[in-house]
Amino acid sequence: MSIFSRLWLVIALSVSYSNLLHAETHLQGDVALSSSLVDESNAGRHLDLLKVNPNLHLSEVLEKTFIRSPMQSALQSRNALVASKQTLAHAVLPAAPAMVVSHQNDALASGRGEREWLAEVELPVWMPNQRNKRLMVADASSSSLMASRGSLKLHVAGLLREALWELAISENGLALTANKLKLANQLQHDVEKRFLAGELAKTEVMLVQQETLRAEQDNLRAEAEVMHARHRYYVLTGLREIPAGFVESQSALRDYQQSPIWLEAQSKLDLAQTERELAQVESRENVQLSLNMRSIRGGFDVLFNESVGLKLRIPLGSEVRAAPIKAAAEQNVGNALSEQATLQYTLETAMHEAEHNLEVSRAELGLATKQHEIAAESARLADKAFKLGETDLVSLLRVQARAFESERIFTNQKIKVQWDIARYNQTVGVLP
Repeated sequence: MSIFSRLWLVIALSVSYSNLLHAETHLQGDVALSSSLVDESNAGRHLDLLKVNPNLHLSEVLEKTFIRSPMQSALQSRNALVASKQTLAHAVLPAAPAMVVSHQNDALASGRGEREWLAEVELPVWMPNQRNKRLMVADASSSSLMASRGSLKLHVAGLLREALWELAISENGLALTANKLKLANQLQHDVEKRFLAGELAKTEVMLVQQETLRAEQDNLRAEAEVMHARHRYYVLTGLREIPAGFVESQSALRDYQQSPIWLEAQSKLDLAQTERELAQVESRENVQLSLNMRSIRGGFDVLFNESVGLKLRIPLGSEVRAAPIKAAAEQNVGNALSEQATLQYTLETAMHEAEHNLEVSRAELGLATKQHEIAAESARLADKAFKLGETDLVSLLRVQARAFESERIFTNQKIKVQWDIARYNQTVGVLP
């Protein structure tokens, strides 16, 4: 080889080595920049923390959530209404008595000294069966209030179940994206080493870097969803703790007849019908008994004559008074019947959907399990083939994407089965 040829060979090797060092420095700079950005984003990231308490039971969380429900104020106000009906039913008289005092004289008329004083007490008298009907209304109101408490507690249980399982889904998504990011970082590290060794091209390095950034973005979004779900749980329960386990067993009930929501609708109908029976009685005015004492002095007479009297006031029946009272009671019964019928359609639909969704979810879990096993094995073989140089990076990434998707479907489907069991229990009215 000539001196001129040897000189060109040395120059070419020097340039190649310089380019290689420049590429390595550029890659290290990219990695360092990416790490610094991650550190900065973590430093300013919003975090909602929940502590897992193994001693905290789901029933305890439900009680605390039920107590802080905004609907408690409405129930408290109904307590006063029930107490007032109990007072009416156990009163001595059907209405408040009245006292009348009157005086009459002829000072501005004939002026003969006539004077008259009258003191009277008016006492309403119970109508036949009126007290019994009022007692029935009071008892029905108390039962309706208790049914409303049970219905509200079941409603709160539904909100709690949704919040917990939404949190479980988001936590599972975060775990999957974190694992995906970890594998992406490992793959990027391997590709960069093979690039520096001259085994892979620069385009493959940039491709795996893009996949890593995409995995990091997915992880960031999944973390945000977890933070949102945790905050919703905290707002609902007021707790910074979460039970370690909240998986439920499927109830043996097969209908909604024992659901507190259905029982509340029945209690409202019973109350409306009882109030209608009371309205039939109280559409007439009560008979009034009046006891009076009168003191009277005649004209040109200095002596007073005192007497005691008894008066009975019997009101006559009239549709002017009875019609609006009966119509209002009938309207309440009609509203209760409509509400119950509407609720029946809703619960029957929910019952059918709960049963069918649970059946479908279990079938889908079986399919997802098989798909996950196949995809996991394919990803393992593809990774092995890539390390041996038997396949390219694009094919590996394609197989890994399918594996990640199958794993997401499989893990989410396992959670969905438990979620559908909780929804089934909610439909039949079982508290956690």
